[in-house]
Amino acid sequence: MNLTELLQSLSAFLWGTPLLILLVGTGILLTFRLRGIQVRKFFKAFTLLFQKNESEGDITPFQALTTALAATIGTGNIAGVATAIAAGGPGAVFWMWVTAFFGMATKYSEAVLAVRYRIKADDGEISGGPMYYLERGLNQKWLGVLFAIFGAVASFGIGNMVQVNSIAQALEASLNVPPLFTGIVVAIAVAAVIIGGIKNIGRVTEFIVPIMAGVYVLGCLIIIILNISEVPEAFGLIFSKAFSTTAAVGGFAGATIRMAIQKGVSRGVFSNESGLGSAPIAQAAAQTDSPSNQGLVSMLGTFIDTIVVCTFTALTLITTDVWKSGLSGAKLTTEAFNKGLPGPGGFIIAFGIIFFAYSTILGWSYYGEKCLEYLAGHWIVKIYRVIFTLAIIVGATQELALIWNLADVMNALMAVPNLIGLIGLSGVVVSETKKYLEGY
Repeated sequence: MNLTELLQSLSAFLWGTPLLILLVGTGILLTFRLRGIQVRKFFKAFTLLFQKNESEGDITPFQALTTALAATIGTGNIAGVATAIAAGGPGAVFWMWVTAFFGMATKYSEAVLAVRYRIKADDGEISGGPMYYLERGLNQKWLGVLFAIFGAVASFGIGNMVQVNSIAQALEASLNVPPLFTGIVVAIAVAAVIIGGIKNIGRVTEFIVPIMAGVYVLGCLIIIILNISEVPEAFGLIFSKAFSTTAAVGGFAGATIRMAIQKGVSRGVFSNESGLGSAPIAQAAAQTDSPSNQGLVSMLGTFIDTIVVCTFTALTLITTDVWKSGLSGAKLTTEAFNKGLPGPGGFIIAFGIIFFAYSTILGWSYYGEKCLEYLAGHWIVKIYRVIFTLAIIVGATQELALIWNLADVMNALMAVPNLIGLIGLSGVVVSETKKYLEGY
């Protein structure tokens, strides 16, 4: 058994029924304990996005959201959705929605705890995230250490090599650019930003995230409008196949309800990262004096990422009817855009992959350095940035299957200690929320 097969087996084991139940179950628990906060305060969350706040913090609430979105709106939205549909059929989309809905409560709670238990370092920079609320809130430092280790390693998988590999493949296929050259250019572009830390990352992400997401969604929208007559059938397939107890035909033999759920939940989590504990690391740095305020802003990330962007991708794949082509990943989405929008379609996908992946690398570089800083102290940050940048070059030239499986394994390992913390500290989240709502 080679390394790819080993990681694939480990990924299948980790993403089995117990973890899926724990992920969605935690979201359901928090949704009920918070009385549907993601519905009750959904519109309120949007009003907080651009609210000026001179409170302690390194970046604005909007920059915290865009930094988190930069890390989540990545290849999961282009390749991940296609992978889910290719393996689990259109029904996987429904389970992505379910994961996202309950994941909004999870993301809210993560941010509340991140701000509640964040610390201010000697150099004045804010640090927070699961490792801090596991240690300072749950009084289980060993869980914080475990999370930080998994998070640091994950930053090289989900947040680095997976992303640059997608860029390298896209440029090689469309423009014949050698992967090594792509890796070097991306590494330089990343280094130029992350050397300035979170404030610089925040300034860059608040500029590029709205543009890149807007261009991609607009492309999807045009294709969907051109195939508007297919939209009702597309939704019909999503709902009917979500509960199908028989395997699909042709290339989708075996795509039962179990496969739809597994692929929908796992790719949904890969896309929006609710429950993984990554986003609260950025949310902790926000300028806010209210944990709940930032929690509401944070939960919008899951909505935008999965309910909006992933849904547009899914409808594009289904309405163009390419989902039955036998292709998977970015190639499937590229085929949909080439068919639905001949000419500019391929350019939009190339644009999306490059900027989605680039922004994800920026966001995850911060997550990784904060995890290592928790483990070893501030001295390691500069060393990490150098190694992280070099890993980009390596990732551009590696086999995609190996990297995707590594990313899935790291996702699962990160989720476990974080979810334990969320469940154990759910009372704190409820208490903070009650105080907030009483004062609002």
